[in-house]
Amino acid sequence: MRDKIFARADRGRKGSHRNTGSLVDTANRHFEAAHYQGIMAIYAHPSQGRTVRLNHEDRTIVDFVRCSYLGLDNHPDIIQGAVKAVRTAGALHWSCARTRLNFADLGDLEESLSNLFAARVITYTTVLAANMSALPLIASGHLTGGPKPVMVFDRLAHATLAYHKGTIAEETRVETIAHNDLEALERLCRHNKAVAYICDGVYSMGGSAPIAELRRLQETYNLFLYIDDAHGISLFGKHGEGFAKSQIGELGDRTIIAASLGKGFGASGGMLMLGTAHQEVLFRRFALAHAFSASLNTAAIGAGLASARLHRSAELPRLQDALQRKITLFDDLMPTEQHGAQLPIRTVHFGDELLAIGAARSLFQQGFYTSAIFFPTVAKGRSGLRVCMSAGHTDDEIKSLCAAIGASMDEIRTMSE
Repeated sequence: MRDKIFARADRGRKGSHRNTGSLVDTANRHFEAAHYQGIMAIYAHPSQGRTVRLNHEDRTIVDFVRCSYLGLDNHPDIIQGAVKAVRTAGALHWSCARTRLNFADLGDLEESLSNLFAARVITYTTVLAANMSALPLIASGHLTGGPKPVMVFDRLAHATLAYHKGTIAEETRVETIAHNDLEALERLCRHNKAVAYICDGVYSMGGSAPIAELRRLQETYNLFLYIDDAHGISLFGKHGEGFAKSQIGELGDRTIIAASLGKGFGASGGMLMLGTAHQEVLFRRFALAHAFSASLNTAAIGAGLASARLHRSAELPRLQDALQRKITLFDDLMPTEQHGAQLPIRTVHFGDELLAIGAARSLFQQGFYTSAIFFPTVAKGRSGLRVCMSAGHTDDEIKSLCAAIGASMDEIRTMSE
């Protein structure tokens, strides 16, 4: 149902890619319920560790919704890097397209990230801007030797990918296949001159792309891979190159990885990892957010430079190991479909949307903030709670959360009997 309403794509037919009206009509009552219960659009003040102090309330809550998986978003070195960069530049932002004028420190940041991740890195204000820039260029055929590729989206590809289907369909054929459906992807590879597959590395509701199998299809059919690894960056690899890049290694001319600088990396913005000089020149001249928008502001640049230095230090593996210990602790206490995975996202399913919202409200009252997830974020009947683990959570916080979730589930079972 999510695919039919939110990001429908069938063989490039004009007008078949979105149905925003139906989406709003279907999902709005649950958003209304979540807002009424006070578990959405929370405003809070930063506090210690993974806690925040609620605005206009004299209490703190333990936050399990932020995606700062290594706990770097309040790291003192990164904060100091941001402050120092603004003061040194004497400006926060230049309102100028990147094809015209850039902060010198931005060049230093992109060079630092390129060396860190062994790729040609271009930064963007958000991962959305990076995806908006990349997908039309891939669809043009300029990265696939001339033929415009069939653009194949995983059905669960993030909204910041799926949103662009309509635009891409004006350029080439668009297909959507079932989640991680390698057989369907291989059929498309066999019957088309060029195919590009668009997916997440780590999916925002849990799970991951089968990188090794995708690489096999790439080697066999010259498949082009575009992987949004926003949730995998920093968590894996010697220098935090991420879930996808740590398995792929050298990108070559048929793989591009998008990633966030504001999740595990602990700074702000997005980036593309490119494999060739040709790709870099093309993106710097024609990518929409490069040619017609501005760069990261100086605070984000300074934070990024500080985080890049941290990624070269012994602190990174220490934080990566700490995160894995927290994930294991959660799995020991709370069974989920993602049990045993090294990824920091867990989803606890309640099924009914209102039950999930009620459980999130109950946890919030007890001092834990988790995300109530329901359509269109997940399919109908798959509503539940999303829990984001962090290296910064204490063992006691995780144990207390699991006990509270278990109590909510027991209460629901008792009510249904």
